[in-house]
Amino acid sequence: MPKKKQPADQPKRRPDNANVMGLRAEVLEQPITETLELNYMPYAMSVIVSRAIPEIDGFKPSHRKLLYTMYQMKLLGGPRTKSANVVGQTMKLNPHGDAAIYDTLVRLSRGYGALLHPFVDSKGNFGKVYSRDMAWAASRYTEVRLDPICAELFRDIDQDTVDFVDNYDGKLQEPTLLPTTFPNVLVSANQGIAVGMASNVCGFNLAEVCDTAMAYLKDPGCPLTETLKAPDFPTGGQLLMDEAALRQVYETGRGSVQLRAKWRYLKSENLIEVYEIPYSTTVEAIMDKVAELIKAGKVREITDMRDETDLNGLKLTIDLKRGTDPDKLMQRLFRSTPLQDAVSCNFNILIAGMPRVMGVREILEEWTAWRMECVRRRVYFDMKKKQEKLHLLKGLKKILLDIDRAIRIIRETEEDAEVVPNLMIGFGIDTAQAEFVADIRLRNINKEYILRRTAEVDTLEGEIADLQDTVNRPERIRAIIAGELKAVRDKYGVPRRTEILYEYDTAAAEPEAETPDYPVHLFLSREGYLKKITPQSLRMASEQKYKEGDGPFLQWEATNKDELLVFTDRHQCYKTRLGDFEDTKASALGDYLPTKLEMEPEEKALWACLPGDYSAHALFFFANGKAARVELSAYQTQTRRRKLTGAYSDKSPLVSAWLLREDREMAVISTEGRCVVFHTASLNPKTTRSTQGVAVMTLKPKYRVERALPLEDTSIVNAARYRARSLPIAGALLKEEDRGETQMSLL
Repeated sequence: MPKKKQPADQPKRRPDNANVMGLRAEVLEQPITETLELNYMPYAMSVIVSRAIPEIDGFKPSHRKLLYTMYQMKLLGGPRTKSANVVGQTMKLNPHGDAAIYDTLVRLSRGYGALLHPFVDSKGNFGKVYSRDMAWAASRYTEVRLDPICAELFRDIDQDTVDFVDNYDGKLQEPTLLPTTFPNVLVSANQGIAVGMASNVCGFNLAEVCDTAMAYLKDPGCPLTETLKAPDFPTGGQLLMDEAALRQVYETGRGSVQLRAKWRYLKSENLIEVYEIPYSTTVEAIMDKVAELIKAGKVREITDMRDETDLNGLKLTIDLKRGTDPDKLMQRLFRSTPLQDAVSCNFNILIAGMPRVMGVREILEEWTAWRMECVRRRVYFDMKKKQEKLHLLKGLKKILLDIDRAIRIIRETEEDAEVVPNLMIGFGIDTAQAEFVADIRLRNINKEYILRRTAEVDTLEGEIADLQDTVNRPERIRAIIAGELKAVRDKYGVPRRTEILYEYDTAAAEPEAETPDYPVHLFLSREGYLKKITPQSLRMASEQKYKEGDGPFLQWEATNKDELLVFTDRHQCYKTRLGDFEDTKASALGDYLPTKLEMEPEEKALWACLPGDYSAHALFFFANGKAARVELSAYQTQTRRRKLTGAYSDKSPLVSAWLLREDREMAVISTEGRCVVFHTASLNPKTTRSTQGVAVMTLKPKYRVERALPLEDTSIVNAARYRARSLPIAGALLKEEDRGETQMSLL
């Protein structure tokens, strides 16, 4: 039998060696492009459309499903219920775990405080938006209900204002959008990360948004900044007004605004209280950064900082040293900590299922168009109901002409099913009208009742004509929306929480505290302990103390403003300033560089130098016989970077390093006992830090360079014997009289 050929469009099957329970497994090979198209792209679209990006009503699907569930549970105006009940009911619409649903509930709650106008009236511990570590209580302990403002979210939702779709199992209906009577998309802060895009919508004051929307309805070209002053945040703080940055956010939907904490100085207790912080940070992040500055010695005016947040609200207390200027200190903290932070804006919103980054005017345009359609549908729904009622009353009016005849038709009809057809024939009315007449109670078959009902016909006809005119005239719909916006503003509008600073000190432009300049002596031990000692202290006691097994390595004369470069065994260079080190005494051990410079675990310092004006060269000698001359300017940076990777070549271990301010003769000695003396002018300087250098000494396989040092620091008597005419060279064996005692080198 010929072997059956596999179709070309089928995935190839590759047999696997695995054999489990007697069954041979097979692996399907699928092209990566096909995997992306069939598996990844649907997931990416689902995250964008159904999870992370808000829509024009200002809600993500998870928010909408939760709030609609609470609305169906009669929690608008009713008593609170356990949060666990809400979470369980929401799972009928939201096919996710209870933890994810409860997290959504927490972030919408009044207790958590992430929204200017929370939608959930909560009772119990819901954590705080300004705290990273404050955990909220479990759903079985907390209670919730809808906040009164939610009436504006669900107004007329049962009057065909929005579309409804089946839930995931087709057993329930849920709204695709909520018919919010105000631009909630601009009022409620919202952020989310999708696949390949993100959204970060900051909140604005409700009253300002309503005023802006009303102004836009009158004139789409109105100046927005006159009514919409700036973003507003539930955590308060102060917004630094930058008209150019704000204009960019309003026009493009992208940009950022600067927020600053609010604080007060209590002179009697010599402390600062911070009681409002930027929306984008947390109490713990601020305290961690301040502690880091204190530990690094960059802030010396603070004796203690603690979190005294209680039921009255947030409070960070900073105890000050005597004589501290609180204004200058806060300016430095604003510059160096999240007490002043930038809030980025990215107004990415789903419009008809498509993500769009829009400015404020575009958002108002889309919201107005959508809201006008909602109102038009509501008016049309009301008109249709009145038309149906009018139709029934017109049938009743015909009965008024001969009530006795109607009674006789009903009484003389033998079968119940024939009553309606007989009335239709007798009075010339349709089925709906005949059903309405047939269902009138016996006590209502009197002239007064029928006259009173038929009198409504004229009223209904006038109302229907008015509603039809509203449906046909957009300006009347805009007037209805403006009236609703005014009502919302008057009922729910509150003053701004975030203060706008039009005049302020630019913390970023303030110069750093002046570092005092005075002469110092530096001593670096072999184990990496650095001492900075003033000449006065050194004169009083000059005998250096070291740990057992440690000893002197390098020493310099410098000034307190100088920089220090520290090279480590991980091929990294750490930059620091001597002003960051405390003055010490000869009897102290000094600062341990791996700890002080926050090196990686087990990382050790190999060499250090004072770069000065970065005009000198660094000379590196490696175990493989190569030497590299690198310009110090390669280690100079415009920013205050503290760590540079790739500080020197990693192809061979570093044996020795020297700071070369002028050319000199160097002696290189190998473990074989050979020595090469050469002039550094023969080495061309490189600007690449990780250069491998050039070969200076040729080595046999089992030998390596042991040390390298200036010729004048050696005991070599006959230097001409070891001088190299060209490089590389094997060198000459050291004679006994040239060995002597040498300086300790890097190992």
